[in-house]
Amino acid sequence: METQEMPITIYSEMTPNPNTMKFVANKMLVGEDVVAEYLSKEEAKDSSEIAESLFAFPFVKGVFITRNFITVSKMAEIEWEDITLELRLFIADSLKKNPVVVSSLPTPKATQAEEKPTVTAHFEPTITSELDQKIVDLLEEFVRPAVENDGGAIHFKSFEEGKVTVILKGSCSGCPSSTATLKGGVEQLLKSHLPDVTEVIAEAQ
Repeated sequence: METQEMPITIYSEMTPNPNTMKFVANKMLVGEDVVAEYLSKEEAKDSSEIAESLFAFPFVKGVFITRNFITVSKMAEIEWEDITLELRLFIADSLKKNPVVVSSLPTPKATQAEEKPTVTAHFEPTITSELDQKIVDLLEEFVRPAVENDGGAIHFKSFEEGKVTVILKGSCSGCPSSTATLKGGVEQLLKSHLPDVTEVIAEAQ
């Protein structure tokens, strides 16, 4: 007796960033710690077929993939109500045709100092002290679930002279409300648990 595969369904969720939409699948799309963000068709080539194909839509500016969702960034002048259904159907159809969402995650090669990698597999923070580990643990337990719920990702980068630097991806990158959330939520959380923390700053990748 053949086991029938569960049909793929996609539903859309607004995020705090008005120019990004979260498309959630009823199954995991990539490994739990895999994060992939593409800002152009060229970046997605040979890495993610679905991300590459999404850039065929002229209004798509970015594609972010992790866990069970894909976050799509659009041009500001386009309204979500005009494209959400089309994107939802397109993503569902693409996943049925090709279940491999991210086929490879090559290490990006930065040719200039200002260039930043946008594709990361199994992000591993650089931890140099016990305090670094405590910060990572707090972010993982209290912040990561909420950020993923909003269609993004947050990673610890460094802690120096009281300042915690984090990397924001997906819908959190460039979000108008991300700064307020960072200061009102993340910064207060870390300060309340770790007196050595004086400030949290963010870098977008």
